[in-house]
Amino acid sequence: MSTYSTNLALELIGTGQQAGAWGNTTNNNLGTLIEQAISGYTSQTITDGADTVLLMTNGGSCTARNMYIVMTGTLTAARNLVLPTNNKLYFVSNGTAGGYAVTVKCSGGTGVSVPAGAAATLVCNGTDIAIATNYLPSLALGAALPVTSGGTGVTTSTGSGANVLGTSPTIASPTLTGTPVAPTASAGTNTTQVATTAFVTSALQAAYPVGSIYMNASNSTTPATLLGFGSWSALGAGQMLLGAGTNSGNTFTAGSSGGNYAPQLLSHTHSATFTGNALGAHSHTLSYGPNGGGGLGGGDLNSTAGPTSTSSVSAGTPSGSVSVANASSGDQTLGNLPPYLVVYMWVRTA
Repeated sequence: MSTYSTNLALELIGTGQQAGAWGNTTNNNLGTLIEQAISGYTSQTITDGADTVLLMTNGGSCTARNMYIVMTGTLTAARNLVLPTNNKLYFVSNGTAGGYAVTVKCSGGTGVSVPAGAAATLVCNGTDIAIATNYLPSLALGAALPVTSGGTGVTTSTGSGANVLGTSPTIASPTLTGTPVAPTASAGTNTTQVATTAFVTSALQAAYPVGSIYMNASNSTTPATLLGFGSWSALGAGQMLLGAGTNSGNTFTAGSSGGNYAPQLLSHTHSATFTGNALGAHSHTLSYGPNGGGGLGGGDLNSTAGPTSTSSVSAGTPSGSVSVANASSGDQTLGNLPPYLVVYMWVRTA
């Protein structure tokens, strides 16, 4: 009774068996089954809606024994090609229409997903289907590897160590890990070029040169910590800032300070000179006589006097000064701060 090999299912003739017919079995093994296993090229339609299952037939021709299998058909979703668990090498190409991947696997396994239009070198390890190789010591491409396939889309690169591409592809929303590096743009660059930390720090230092003042309404942390550079000193506790220059005859020099936090009103006096209009000319009448009824404005001055007489006196022009007493009894301290907002201030010293 014949038996069969474990992996390729070749018929093994027992001693004394198949007398006069063993040649047919041997020719089938060598000319058909082994040839399928090492150079067979076949196609297999992938069922849309269910798994496509291939079996290894003992001593007979079958698709699962072929070296290269091209998957065909039209798919509406990703599907599975289930192969037997016989140890074997496969080349598998996904030639299906519809744009869906086919997972090549063994029953109960996870297998390998082969995208539409792709070809893969696979191996059955007796349990599941796996990638047959994951290392290439070198690779020469006849054309640029497309970005969609993990390439750069270009054929040349420059640089030492890590490759620096001379022409970069467009990469949509990449996620970078580790500590990636990039060229630092020159100061003042205003483009969509990536800004490195060196560029940002340089721009901040240019915005805050030595002598610059930094203010913060609520955070008391020194700018050396917040900005990451320079030496800073706290500035102007209880003082207000004043612009340098000349105003109303007063010159203010940058870096100078002055003013009085509590100005005083000194004891003093005020004087005033009164100047008025001249008093208009007028007269006063004095009547006197023996018949009485005289005097200033009437009244009896002397009833025995002689004849009645009248005289006039002209008024002069009044003048003089008014002295105003000081309104304070001594020096007084005044509070004249304008409305203010307190902030933290620092000046860069180095």
